[in-house]
Amino acid sequence: MSWRTILIIVLASLGLWQGYDNWRLRRLTPRARYDITARILGREDYHVDRLSDLVPEDRALGWGPMSDNRVLRAFEITQAARFYSWVPREALPIPRREVIEHSANTHVIPADAGVRRRLERLRIGQVVHLSGFLVNAVRDDGAYLNTSLTRSDSGPGSCEVLLVEQLEAW
Repeated sequence: MSWRTILIIVLASLGLWQGYDNWRLRRLTPRARYDITARILGREDYHVDRLSDLVPEDRALGWGPMSDNRVLRAFEITQAARFYSWVPREALPIPRREVIEHSANTHVIPADAGVRRRLERLRIGQVVHLSGFLVNAVRDDGAYLNTSLTRSDSGPGSCEVLLVEQLEAW
């Protein structure tokens, strides 16, 4: 066996161990069963922020009136730094309360590698059905994210933290 093959095997083993160790060091506390069918309004994948090993991706989701193309055309939607925001390009086509109650930034935790691969293939504009559990997520070093359990909140702390066990996309 060549030294290059040995090096590749060692590096792959270290990568797998690190991934397992990161997974093992987090604790997920289920708060509620959650199923949602929604349009993907935005997506942000995290690789280097302080919570990326705990919660690697966010999806801005819209349902009901916030999945209607005529309504969505009136908004500029962005995601950054674990937040989803919307700014009307014109007069609000629906009441502000409906925007808040029918859209959310969802911190997404894939339950396994297969779900992770399927989540990575999702694109803005697709309709998706996600099912799993809303969870509070804590790492052994104390870093955490707590899930929201209501859809009438907004601002910091209002995001859902979703452990995705199954998904369908159209």
